[in-house]
Amino acid sequence: MTPLARLAALPVHAYRLVFSPWVGHGCRYQPTCSAYALEALDKHGALRGSWLALRRILRCHPLGGSGIDNVPD
Repeated sequence: MTPLARLAALPVHAYRLVFSPWVGHGCRYQPTCSAYALEALDKHGALRGSWLALRRILRCHPLGGSGIDNVPD
């Protein structure tokens, strides 16, 4: 993971430590949005990985889809 991607991953790690235990495990997609974001940042770097993570988070709503949604290559 690039240094800029590590910096972009800090809010995801903070979410996992602070808010994730309160939110619960009712995720619509597999892997979870935070795991997806970390994998996208690792595979694609800070810019494209952040864009992919943001798109995924925006798709996660009651009228959105569900199921397996892996990070694209």
